[in-house]
Amino acid sequence: MNAPAHRFPCRLTRRQLAFFFFSTALILSLPGFLSGAALRAQSPARSPVQNHAAEFDATHLTEPVDLGSTWLVHAGDDPAYARPDFDDSHWMPFDPHTSLTGLFPNTHPEVVWYRQRIRVSPSQTRLALRERSISRAFEVYVNGERLIVSGQVAPFAPYTIGARVLRRIPEPALATGSLLIAIRAHIAASEWAVGQDPGYFATNLTLGQDLTLYNDSWLAAIGENMLPGLDKALFFCLGIVAIVLFAEQRRQVEYLCIFALGLIALAQFFYWAITLFRDVPAGWEFAVGCLRIASPILWVTMYFAFVHIKVGWRFRIYLIVAGLLNAYNGLQGLLPSLPGAWQLFVNLPFVTLLSVVIPIVLIVHLRRGNREAGILLIPVILFSLYIYAVYALAILFRIPAWRNAAIHGFSLIDHYPAGPFEISLDNISGILATTSLAVIMLLRSTSMSRRQARLESELAAAQQVQQLLLPKDVETIPGFLIECVYQPAQQVGGDFFQILATRENGLLLVVGDVAGKGLPAAMMVSLLVGAIRTAAEETCRPEALLRTLNEGLVGRSGGGFSTALAAHISVEGTVTIANAGHLSPYLGGTEIQLPGALPLGLLGGASYEITQFPMPLGTRLTFYSDGVIEAQNEDGELFGFERGQAISTHSAVAIAEEAKQFGQSDDITVVAIARVALIASAA
Repeated sequence: MNAPAHRFPCRLTRRQLAFFFFSTALILSLPGFLSGAALRAQSPARSPVQNHAAEFDATHLTEPVDLGSTWLVHAGDDPAYARPDFDDSHWMPFDPHTSLTGLFPNTHPEVVWYRQRIRVSPSQTRLALRERSISRAFEVYVNGERLIVSGQVAPFAPYTIGARVLRRIPEPALATGSLLIAIRAHIAASEWAVGQDPGYFATNLTLGQDLTLYNDSWLAAIGENMLPGLDKALFFCLGIVAIVLFAEQRRQVEYLCIFALGLIALAQFFYWAITLFRDVPAGWEFAVGCLRIASPILWVTMYFAFVHIKVGWRFRIYLIVAGLLNAYNGLQGLLPSLPGAWQLFVNLPFVTLLSVVIPIVLIVHLRRGNREAGILLIPVILFSLYIYAVYALAILFRIPAWRNAAIHGFSLIDHYPAGPFEISLDNISGILATTSLAVIMLLRSTSMSRRQARLESELAAAQQVQQLLLPKDVETIPGFLIECVYQPAQQVGGDFFQILATRENGLLLVVGDVAGKGLPAAMMVSLLVGAIRTAAEETCRPEALLRTLNEGLVGRSGGGFSTALAAHISVEGTVTIANAGHLSPYLGGTEIQLPGALPLGLLGGASYEITQFPMPLGTRLTFYSDGVIEAQNEDGELFGFERGQAISTHSAVAIAEEAKQFGQSDDITVVAIARVALIASAA
């Protein structure tokens, strides 16, 4: 049985809470210190020197090479800058292995041009340029002709960055033996604010044979993105399984959260696949980034649901704020960034939840015996260690003396080489999280299968008992021809009837319908059938019998109730009926009007009015349960009282079959009694 749910926060000790708030305060105090330390440690900006960059020699090119030699740089915008014959002798030399902020420490120009001359052999063919991540809007020219374009430089229309864009250099340009590569790049204020290599960097352009670059791009894309793609694909598949389970188990909110996170993973997967080899308008990135708003509330709600903690409305407000900051953190390349080291802590509310709160909650509930918390704890701890490492390295990166060590550390945790693939602790923890969730769902399904097997066994036993209680073959009673059909909607049902001979050679019939279906209804049927047989030994008066049944049910039915109708037919043909909320019978196709009354089990001391009428020889008295009248077809239409009355003179088997073919939705019971002459009955 699941542990009772309680509201967040879980019961943490004062020492744990004090440690959490002290750690948060300490982290928040770091940005000012780091910004000051970084400013003190920065070297003075170097003065530009008028110098012409050396021509890059590619005449003996045998493999792809990054254009990382010295470029000439100039701020401003003029289409003439793309011409091969333009005089760039006054432009500033720029080493693309360094940051452009060294040339422009105080000014942040929106448009920057780069130029580099490359000497090639006129016999070289099929040379190509591969671009990746120059800026959000740029143009690459070769000998004055535009070769690659992404976004719009002026007016500024940003695109995504990161795609490997490959273009062949025109053969006429190669035949000249000299290439002038010119780059027109728009550098947004947000890129300058980040302060880490805005604009062109040494690895942004690669020169080589087009087929070699093509194969190399695909291999690199597969190696870099195999684990991230696998992570997202697996989680989406898990989300599909989760929504199927949620359709059957609506109380398991964690399944709905997993499905929602799977949809986010699917959107990210398609965005990732599309942007592998082409940049797209930044609106796509913004739309996918906005999905991050839902991540905190979905992840936290999912983890808390596994340990039976409800998320209160105050905490939901915190999660919404964390989601907004999480989306802002993912869109810092498009939106204005916070100054200095403060940008490191934009996502602190969400990060704190994942790396501090969730591990503590899972550990607490693991100690309380929650096995699922232990399964979830493994990937959570690994991801927490990854977060700690990222923040530690980000802090070191802000200190110039430790920057190279920090870059090496980032490579180890995010791009660790394993043959042709790159391994990231983030993706490893994500795949482990997916695996742990799948294990929990499998264990739950196995447990549910066992419970279902036990329930089916119990239902089979209940069905056997019910078959013994409800008459399959009715005993012959002189003067009457009796037909009865009982078709439960499930293995066991809630309809019941008993047909008994009285001492005066008459007939006593009790027919009814217990509210509900399945095993609980079947158990009440068993109780009622036993009570009917016991009461019938004392009296055959319908009103007295119903009073006895009602008093026996009041306070013992757990809030349930049952309709019932008792009818006594004397040997002379006098019918006496008392009704407790059941459907009226039909005599020769005409409905018998009966006074209304409460069903059994609702009110103690209830009385039941009797109705008497004659039943001539040769007539038929037909009794239904509501499973006949409430049969429903695919269009939602009910079988109804008119159809029920029209077929009331048919045989019981025909009536039940017609209702079933129309669309059975409840238990169907039909009892038809015809009065015949005693001599005919004896014959």
